[in-house]
Amino acid sequence: MSDNAMASLYPFLYSDTSDLSAVLDQVRASTVAKAREILDLRRVVAARDGDRLAECAGQVAARFGAGGRLFAFGNGGSATDAQQLATLFLNPGPQALPLPAFGLANDTSVVTALCNDIGVEVVFARQLAAFGGRDDIAVGLSTSGNSANLLRAFDEAGRRGMLTIGLAGYDGGKMAELDSIDYLFVVPSSSVHRIQEAQTTIYQVLWELTVEEVSHVPRHTR
Repeated sequence: MSDNAMASLYPFLYSDTSDLSAVLDQVRASTVAKAREILDLRRVVAARDGDRLAECAGQVAARFGAGGRLFAFGNGGSATDAQQLATLFLNPGPQALPLPAFGLANDTSVVTALCNDIGVEVVFARQLAAFGGRDDIAVGLSTSGNSANLLRAFDEAGRRGMLTIGLAGYDGGKMAELDSIDYLFVVPSSSVHRIQEAQTTIYQVLWELTVEEVSHVPRHTR
């Protein structure tokens, strides 16, 4: 990241002043501005996608009720978010049943073998081809919406009849052009930081709504 870009995000680090009070005021103002920005963005997403999130959660709960599993995937920070989503379902707390969910970036042996032997573009699609079925759920997270390995994974999941859910930023990128994504939730921002913060809220709400729905759906085993 360039110095100019860093300065725009953290102006107090590039301030010429040695006045501690002035620096603290800049830190406070920067923090308040960022908090206001993410709150406004979350309100936009909630107003636009709230009903679809509830509908999506109902579909996810139905898949779990039919014995399905959730596979979450992403690159870099989005891989961390994918794992957090899987963890939420696996460990929902004492008041709810754990649900089968997996982060596809977690198995380093599988990931590195696929990247080395074939290419990074198949790292998620190959796993879905091996494990995915018509009752399962595929959730892919990307800030740009353009990750080639996510696009291939969604197409593979779609061919297998999986319920497909995408989280993207900006204008949705190439993910917005796919017919293989059943539910796409786009965070309308060009800031990677704000996108990931809003995506965290989206999948947290999706998880909470799904857990609530699952409690009313009869469970079947595979």
